[in-house]
Amino acid sequence: MGGSLGGRTVLVTRPRAQAPALVDLLEGRGARVILAPAIRLAPAPAPQLDAALDRVAAGEFEWLVLTSRAGAAALLDRLDARRTRSPGAKIAVVGDGTASVVREHGIKPALVPRTFTTEALGREMPRGNGRVLLARADIAPEGLEEALGRKGWSVERVDAYRTRSAGAVPLAARRALAAGTVDALTFTSASTVRGFVRLAGGMFRHPTMAAAGRTPKVVCIGPVTAAEARAQGLRVHAVADPHTIEGLVAAVERALAGRARTRRRT
Repeated sequence: MGGSLGGRTVLVTRPRAQAPALVDLLEGRGARVILAPAIRLAPAPAPQLDAALDRVAAGEFEWLVLTSRAGAAALLDRLDARRTRSPGAKIAVVGDGTASVVREHGIKPALVPRTFTTEALGREMPRGNGRVLLARADIAPEGLEEALGRKGWSVERVDAYRTRSAGAVPLAARRALAAGTVDALTFTSASTVRGFVRLAGGMFRHPTMAAAGRTPKVVCIGPVTAAEARAQGLRVHAVADPHTIEGLVAAVERALAGRARTRRRT
């Protein structure tokens, strides 16, 4: 198979609903992709999001901060359900993917940091003494609240969506991992790392796999995800730069450059 990833097998741990763009890019470069969601996303209660949006519309918040595509989609879908086009506050987003969701709703983000991380957003946020509504996953860490607080903002957080365990590793992924035919694992968030280690960590770390040199390369979308992977005992082989899906695919290409192509069973 042609392409920069021809003959490679890449395991994608992203939630199923968010995976198609990454899968398409990998397959477009010739990779065989196995989808093995490590987590699933569940909606936050609509009344909770509606109440937060009511307060934004009432002028209680100067900024609305969105840190993921899923969070942006959840909040803006509630705007659509309420037939409202603008939330009534300036919007700050972490990266291009989140910004694209906001723009698809006809809203121009007021702040997109040059580096697509929450740390960069905290650094580039202007100083102020008003209120900020931070819409994130229920399990997202609290560092951004502290960074915004140091800029003078009073931060309130609302769960935009909830993260749950995927339950099990699909059979195709289990077989490929056991056979040592997975060339690379991709992680797009710290929660996908934790979910994968919980579901398949023992299989991934099997001593016979390491001894035979069959351990997949670990490729992460950004530094926070990479830090979690290392904390979970994984060796990180490449980190995307920029921290986008396109950057992640380029990082997979770098990580696998020079590795012998996996022999397919027929």
